[in-house]
Amino acid sequence: MYTSVEVDFEAVERVRAAHREEWRANEGFSLTYLPFIARAFCDVVNDYPRVNASVGDDALVLHHDVHLSVAVDLDFQGLVAPVIKDADGKRLRLLAREIHDLATRARNRQLMPDDVLGGTFTITNPGPFGTFMTLPIINQPQVAILSTDGIKKRPVVVETAEGDAIAVHHTGILALTWDHRAFDGAYAAAFIRSMREVLEQRDWEAELD
Repeated sequence: MYTSVEVDFEAVERVRAAHREEWRANEGFSLTYLPFIARAFCDVVNDYPRVNASVGDDALVLHHDVHLSVAVDLDFQGLVAPVIKDADGKRLRLLAREIHDLATRARNRQLMPDDVLGGTFTITNPGPFGTFMTLPIINQPQVAILSTDGIKKRPVVVETAEGDAIAVHHTGILALTWDHRAFDGAYAAAFIRSMREVLEQRDWEAELD
């Protein structure tokens, strides 16, 4: 099954723009949207434990630990999904570092076997190719996978003190593919709605302090 939401990434974009040069100077790579999305997942996953699960022999296995797989394209020669272990205990900066490190080593064919084992949920990121909405295949035996698609400037309606107004914000689609044996549509919709709320409303500036 598939469930998707449109997300206003303007709060994320403002923080990225404010820290872009400093981040690159200190970290040596760009601050992308992906670590924010990974951090949002870590914020909400404990409220929706069934998305962090596997299908076993006639049973759903809920995982206490959150090991986040991040799909990496290997120059159009396939995908690999290295794993950020214990992702829910990590702040945005550390998540960004680990995503960059795993992706770099994946593309250089330097991953170790342990780097790709034990994932409990997967994020795939075709957004840099400008996609609108991708419906990815679940990374079995996991029960869900999240696609983060292209984020671009679009006109949106915002509420102001004077009433509704049109503004230009950075928006994009989050699409969740999920296994109906693990949960139902209301659960999936509530989970991805919570993802949107965190991305739109969290104090991301404080997260980078």
